[in-house]
Amino acid sequence: MKTNLSSQVTLNKVSTHYYKPANAFEHSMLTRFEKIPTHIFETSEEGSQHIAAEIARLIRAKKAEGSFCTLALTGGSSPRGVYAELVRMHREEGLSFRHVVVFSLYEYYPLTENAVNSNLNALRSMLLDQVDIDPQNVFCLDGSISKDAIFEHCKLYEQRITHFGGIDLALLGIGKMGNIGFNEPGSRMNSTTRLILLDSASREEAAKTFGNNVPVSSITMGISTILSARKIVLLAWSEDKAEKIRACVEGPITDTIPASFLQTHNDAHVVIDLSAASALTRIRRPWLVTSCEWDSKLIRSAIVWLCLKVGKPILKLTNKDYNENGLSELLALYGSAYNVNIKIFNDLQHTITGWPGGKPNADDTYRPERALPYPKRVIVFSPHPDDDVISMGGTIRRLVEQGHEVHIAYETSGNIAVGDEEVVRFLHFINGFNQLFNESRDEVIKQKYAEIRQFLRAKKDGDIDILDIRTIKGLIRRGEARTACTYNNIPLSRVHFLDLPFYETGCIEKHPLGEEDVDIVRRLIVEVKPHQIFIAGDLADPHGTHKVCTDAVMAALDLEKEAGATWLQDCRTWMYRGAWAEWNIEDIEMAVPLSPEELRAKRNAILKHQSQMESAPFLGNDERLFWQRSEDRNRATAKLYDDLGLASYEAIEAFVEYLING
Repeated sequence: MKTNLSSQVTLNKVSTHYYKPANAFEHSMLTRFEKIPTHIFETSEEGSQHIAAEIARLIRAKKAEGSFCTLALTGGSSPRGVYAELVRMHREEGLSFRHVVVFSLYEYYPLTENAVNSNLNALRSMLLDQVDIDPQNVFCLDGSISKDAIFEHCKLYEQRITHFGGIDLALLGIGKMGNIGFNEPGSRMNSTTRLILLDSASREEAAKTFGNNVPVSSITMGISTILSARKIVLLAWSEDKAEKIRACVEGPITDTIPASFLQTHNDAHVVIDLSAASALTRIRRPWLVTSCEWDSKLIRSAIVWLCLKVGKPILKLTNKDYNENGLSELLALYGSAYNVNIKIFNDLQHTITGWPGGKPNADDTYRPERALPYPKRVIVFSPHPDDDVISMGGTIRRLVEQGHEVHIAYETSGNIAVGDEEVVRFLHFINGFNQLFNESRDEVIKQKYAEIRQFLRAKKDGDIDILDIRTIKGLIRRGEARTACTYNNIPLSRVHFLDLPFYETGCIEKHPLGEEDVDIVRRLIVEVKPHQIFIAGDLADPHGTHKVCTDAVMAALDLEKEAGATWLQDCRTWMYRGAWAEWNIEDIEMAVPLSPEELRAKRNAILKHQSQMESAPFLGNDERLFWQRSEDRNRATAKLYDDLGLASYEAIEAFVEYLING
């Protein structure tokens, strides 16, 4: 069973020529904007194996010399694949860690003594406890010491690194603010190991481990300490790191992107997958560095870029615009700017449809969705109980109004995203109802009311809710989802609450996707045999739930494909975004316009999810509420179509097709 298919989704077919050049000359041409050697792999698995092989070679070489191999290692999720491969090499290939010394890159502060959620414990579980390293050769920063002792502690840490001859290799991730370790924007190049206050983005990332009780600070190796390593490897996977990788590799050296200081190192390397490389010039704008293998998607990307650069709609671009901006190849291929312009204008025009389920009795040659069958059976998979209306609420209403059989499948309970005050509000109602209409005779209600109120009064930050509270929070979200579906005229018999087990840990950290999760999704798909499936393509969800839920659907479809399911031949899968990001216009394959009234109806459906308004625990760094984010993104997409010279709409919801049989 393949449980990581979403990581292999590439919106555009990227020629291997751009990331695996045939010779040194091609490499120098393609990478001329890159100031750090950057290695791009098709998947994170391949990249992780490459890094692990490098580390293993270094360990063996140092052992042959009779000396220790000193590593600076980071926690987090990015290096998990590297550590898994090192563990495999230890067990299957005899790779020994007896001559390895490890220094942790950072530790959260303050922590209680023997805290479970720590960077050191993450390193232990992923690597250190599974290999034969001597515990005396593991040095970590102590997040439990008193504040008065931090300066001396950091000084001693630096001295220990020097005692072992310095760091041979530092393995780094890159944070959402372009930080390495916890060297936040503003960190100086000469900074050493020290206590630093975490900014909001870093705390949001740490919430995956700590929930709402994230430490406010960290003790981290400084930029200077990291740069003193003889070799540095920075790794990154997934699209949400793409812009920071571009800034680190191609941008100026600046303390606003601390990772950019790696440009000053003589043996620093960046290892990324295609998704994390998607913002690099040779991947996103290859015409600026080489002759291109032009396909319709790349041409569209180039023309949209040109329009925005020169400030013109598509049909007003001239030969001069093409020649002055490195796109003369297109003029040679098509003969004139007019020929290219009309092709791309028509391509984008054909993405727009008011019939997201296909228009019956119409020529669908140039429509994104086929006319038949009609009506269609549709499943909208929603990771949380509000992602459906946030991301494609207008399209859902269109599908229902146009007569299609629409099913909504809520993949998780979403119970951790409900505040305690919502539970108290509902408890008061239930208890009051019991008093007024049942004369307080229901002892179960009275007992549960007392137990839960007592727990909530004593609850501390970071405490996991008891099962009863998690159940109530799940019921609150179910009720809101049902109300939104009823508002959108979806029968409750077509509303499915899957409650995938991976999610039900009671805390931010979830279980890995398992067979039981995929089986639940697969059973629904087989039961409905849909003609259309909508899934979350918005994989920048800060807690990773969207990605896991999308992987569950993709894995289920893959199993059906392997089983030879014939119904799949008549099924299309569309990916939506909206809660955390939006599609680039050059990637959009179906654009559904919304009128002002439809946008207002979409907002009303989102507002049915009252627990996710101002009091929602996980709004992320974006201060706007979800309905505001959604409207702003939908309006921005419509404005972009307008700026390119296409029809002017109030708002647009956008989709990209996932090719099941591709």
